[in-house]
Amino acid sequence: MNNKTIFGTDGIRGEVGIHPITAEFFLKLGWSIGAVLMEESDNHTINPSVIIGKDTRLSGYLFESSLEAGLLASGVDVGLLGPMPTPAIAYLTATYGASAGAIISASHNSYVDNGVKFFASGGTKITQEMQEKIEVKLNQNMLINSEKVGKARRYEQAVGRYIEFCKASFNRKLSLKNLTIVIDTANGATYHIADSVFRELGAKVFIINDKPNGTNINLNCGATATKHLQDEVLKQNADIGIAYDGDGDRVIMVDSKGCVVDGDELLFIIAKYYKQQGILNNDCVVGTQMTNLGIRESLKTLGIRFVEAKVGDRFVMEQMQNNDSILGGEGSGHIICFNHTTTGDGIIASLQIVEAMFSQNESLSSLKKQTTKYPQILKNVKFSANFSIENKDLQLKVADINKKLGENGRVLIRKSGTENVIRVMVEAENKDNAIKFTKQLVELIH
Repeated sequence: MNNKTIFGTDGIRGEVGIHPITAEFFLKLGWSIGAVLMEESDNHTINPSVIIGKDTRLSGYLFESSLEAGLLASGVDVGLLGPMPTPAIAYLTATYGASAGAIISASHNSYVDNGVKFFASGGTKITQEMQEKIEVKLNQNMLINSEKVGKARRYEQAVGRYIEFCKASFNRKLSLKNLTIVIDTANGATYHIADSVFRELGAKVFIINDKPNGTNINLNCGATATKHLQDEVLKQNADIGIAYDGDGDRVIMVDSKGCVVDGDELLFIIAKYYKQQGILNNDCVVGTQMTNLGIRESLKTLGIRFVEAKVGDRFVMEQMQNNDSILGGEGSGHIICFNHTTTGDGIIASLQIVEAMFSQNESLSSLKKQTTKYPQILKNVKFSANFSIENKDLQLKVADINKKLGENGRVLIRKSGTENVIRVMVEAENKDNAIKFTKQLVELIH
């Protein structure tokens, strides 16, 4: 079996029970990454170590055990953290001095999916070279030396460490005692963390969707479905609402009027604040192909350079490093504040927004109004196995629409790296045109 395409744009992900999301594969995967770490270890007296976290999916128990067994079989020691956000694994991999970290999660997907992402020793995503080495091992026989089986332990202080890490990213000269927040944890990995972070900083917190049962993660809640949060913000007369996704690496916010503030707008607000504070390195922000044209223009008026990356946090991070930037993100709410952490972190990003509000004495609503956004329509379209986005009729229609839009809009069509869909995005000054052109494109995908 050829595993060259196992790794997507954000780790490995798919439907539980269908290759590669099976117990058998996770066992072999654990052994494979462990075997690579054993070969690369320059200290033959101390075993390499890998920490494992998971979100709240029921299948997490299964894959945690399978991955652990494979790692132990390779001779690697394992630290078990239990339910933890993805960004916590990035931080704790470095903090605990682990050789690598793994988070078992399918992020914003429903409970029927699961997956895994890996972090290198410094807390950044593993390299393409490392992925290729793992893929080679996946095609080799699994060998076990009974004298060199690894040991496992449970890390009891992981949650507390991560809470303190998040709090340390906030300006402690500011107090949140006059702030009322509603937090939606999507019944996911931040359910036992986000509440403590904001309460300990002084805020009054109402928390919703914090009762995971294994199957309700991301179910009509969290960063991908904000209606419940919007209603609750109005009901509690709160200053803001904060929604995380199932593994806590995304954040979408809601202002006091119940209006959604998406990832593009959050990125702009942080960028403006950082520039005012003189900490926006190179006056540069990294976004993606999907970043709204209006946001790009708003950044330009502030003298902030926008760099476009391909969609996916790996590519955003690459461009941040290439341009020596400390800030990047996506409209989905995946925001990387490199001055605080090494990956997208929903809690830390939301703390930066709150800090910007308090430092400037402005509401989230007023900060949102400082951005300009073009109407943007995004559709996810399922397609047959033999359909290609290079389809002649589709490409002719794209060219025709782009000609009609000129400089005041654009079309972007791409295959998702995490789901079996084609993403169709049309941006235009006029919403009716955006809707009309999107419909025309969707009709050509089959």
